[in-house]
Amino acid sequence: MRKLLLLAITSVLIFGAKTTFAQNDKKELNCFERYEAAFKERGSYTISDNIYRNVMISFFEGDEVYCVRGKVRVENGYVSAIFYYYDDNTEELYDKKFHNLNNEPPTVTNGISEMIINADRERFRVVFIDKLKPKRKALQQMKIPDDL
Repeated sequence: MRKLLLLAITSVLIFGAKTTFAQNDKKELNCFERYEAAFKERGSYTISDNIYRNVMISFFEGDEVYCVRGKVRVENGYVSAIFYYYDDNTEELYDKKFHNLNNEPPTVTNGISEMIINADRERFRVVFIDKLKPKRKALQQMKIPDDL
């Protein structure tokens, strides 16, 4: 009886430790990674030439990512102007010159711009969050009664 009790306690402790380590191994996704995963899974509607008033601008600084709300103008398929929103809902033009990694105007693919670099070497991407397609409907599972 003591051996069985000792075995049960040991099993609970080992299982609890594995669960704790497994939870610590899971990396929490940042603001950009969450949207990137959603766009990969669900896709994006077409980003046509227009002004988009609800985009997320994700800045990359080493391993850190921080996201702000913005507004973007797309012309001829390229991001041509960027605006920031402030807490009081005012906006300001992002007046720094920017380009992609090839020194060309940045394009948008599947709802997310390619990496953009400005004159100060800041790196960021624009996410067109309103263009994310909705989740696909899942088939409803049929429940079978137990008393058949």
